[in-house]
Amino acid sequence: MNTAKQFDIVLSKCHGLFKKKGKDYGTAWRILRLPSLTDQIFIKAQRLRSIEKKGEQLISDPLEGEFIGILNYSIMALIQLERGIAEQPDIDSNQASSAYLEKANEAKELMLKKNHDYGEAWRDMRVSSFTDLIIQKLLRIKQIEDNQGKTEVSEGLDANYLDIINYSVFALIKFMEKLA
Repeated sequence: MNTAKQFDIVLSKCHGLFKKKGKDYGTAWRILRLPSLTDQIFIKAQRLRSIEKKGEQLISDPLEGEFIGILNYSIMALIQLERGIAEQPDIDSNQASSAYLEKANEAKELMLKKNHDYGEAWRDMRVSSFTDLIIQKLLRIKQIEDNQGKTEVSEGLDANYLDIINYSVFALIKFMEKLA
């Protein structure tokens, strides 16, 4: 199976969960400031790293769920970047779903371009490397946030969130292939 199709399968699963949570909670996440979303992603990535380092986990939630959460929160962050932070939920679940798919498509387009240039090098990487790269991107995001969103020569927040989405997709594809 090619990467574009695998990306679509992974995104379909992640989007499905996003829509179900939208039915349960609405779009309450629209009130979250970017640092709060970044911290939420960081917590999930730190859990992954901790379990990877210890070689065991005491809470039986599957690790794939953490990557799904990282991906979904990253898409929410991209939506927040574009729309700004709301004081109250200001879009319905259908609008949120459309915005989600728009950002997922941006991530896919970026992934396809990078895959072309890098020759799908990610396929030879370990899932633990994706975890480390996600944490590195989060530390960069935190620094950019501390700098009020300004960078001198580096990519901005959006590029870092897009990379996190794609690292999460790659990890989820690896999990999917392991089960096949």
